[in-house]
Amino acid sequence: MTPLTQKTGPAPNGVRPHVVVIGAGFAGLSAATLLAERGVRVIVLDARPRLGGRATAFEDRDTGELVDNGQHVMFGCYRETLAFLKRIGAEGNVQTQPALAIPFIGPEGLRTELRCPVWLPAPLHLLAGVLRWRGLPLTDRLSALRLAPALLRLGNQSLDRSETVLGWLRAHGQSAGIVTALWEPLAIAALNQPIAQAAAAPFVRVLQEMFSTDKTAASLVLPKRPLHEMYAEPARAFIESRGGEVRTGALARVIADDSGVTAVEVRGERIPATHVISAVPWHALRTLFAAVPPPLASTIADASAMASMPIVTVNLWYDRVVMQDAFVGLTGRTVQWIFDKRRVFGEAASHLSLVVSAAEAVTPMTRDELVALAVREVADALPDARSATLIRATVVRERQATFSLTHGQPKRPPSLTALPGFVLAGDWTATDLPGTIESAALSGHRAALAILDSGYN
Repeated sequence: MTPLTQKTGPAPNGVRPHVVVIGAGFAGLSAATLLAERGVRVIVLDARPRLGGRATAFEDRDTGELVDNGQHVMFGCYRETLAFLKRIGAEGNVQTQPALAIPFIGPEGLRTELRCPVWLPAPLHLLAGVLRWRGLPLTDRLSALRLAPALLRLGNQSLDRSETVLGWLRAHGQSAGIVTALWEPLAIAALNQPIAQAAAAPFVRVLQEMFSTDKTAASLVLPKRPLHEMYAEPARAFIESRGGEVRTGALARVIADDSGVTAVEVRGERIPATHVISAVPWHALRTLFAAVPPPLASTIADASAMASMPIVTVNLWYDRVVMQDAFVGLTGRTVQWIFDKRRVFGEAASHLSLVVSAAEAVTPMTRDELVALAVREVADALPDARSATLIRATVVRERQATFSLTHGQPKRPPSLTALPGFVLAGDWTATDLPGTIESAALSGHRAALAILDSGYN
């Protein structure tokens, strides 16, 4: 790799050029706020009209409510994400469970709750929660005892890249019952891919983080506000308060020569820049350049070849409250999770958000077909919905929600590239995590530190 130190000299007027961050999702904003905190002049550019990237919200045209473009759930082990939120003063915009508690509704309509006792030390509280869970026969629950020692023995060892989640779970004695009822829903939520296809390594990394000595590491962390208000707007305020700039509707192109990055062009304006952080998705990396710079040819080719996985979210408005939980996991159905936004956001919201991850089978369905499917499964799982009247429904298809984790995909790139001054951030880079918010925040911090470590500031 070409070192960044080649691009750290001051501008002719003695003032260092801005660091330009392209992309205002979790990766871009975590990078930009860390740089701003360290005194770096930052310009954040995003082509969309609203901040947030793939984790944002939109205003429903009929109800006027702010609706997330997809339900995003975090865990207490998301250290980089929580550090980012704390930095920008937004830690109060999320709520962390004291210990993991997940209500499930099975195929027969039985509601059970996987609840970890708060009085036990971690990670024993996780095993105790599984062993006490009535959603499975005891023989299935006991197989979970084989998993914890395997995670501890594994340590930092690398797994075979061809090993799938399903294969790894079977190899470690997990029964078919516990795979179907627990590990598969959690894995699909984390990986957005069927467990017979997804590589095991990212899921095992998530499990290792959850099975730590921190009791809240496995706890769910739920946004209390629409996504762009939860983190993106506070990040904007943080950057601007430190002399930076955040622009939306700003389609950017990177200008580079043989020596590296020289400028970023936005709507005919040329912004001098010796350092650029690209925080766009894998499929958009090529669009940052009019012509591919030779040092980036292989990186852009690999990114363009990465397959994508979809997520479908159906939002349903009923004439009354039909759900008593803030969220519930469904097993044996197409919809995997239901979130009652009223219970999360308060009276500013009144709809259910239904999530289908690994949604390749349902993405081609029509809007009416998806709504009908969602209504049937809600009625099947929630008795109060059977007498309620559906008022409105919307469907959000994120066809490129995450990158594929199947064996044989191109290798994920590191932060530093062969083009001097050009740094990558994004959940799809080499974080070893799946395409999660934590992966995005981690990559953003790594990108910012790469610039700071080069002597820029």
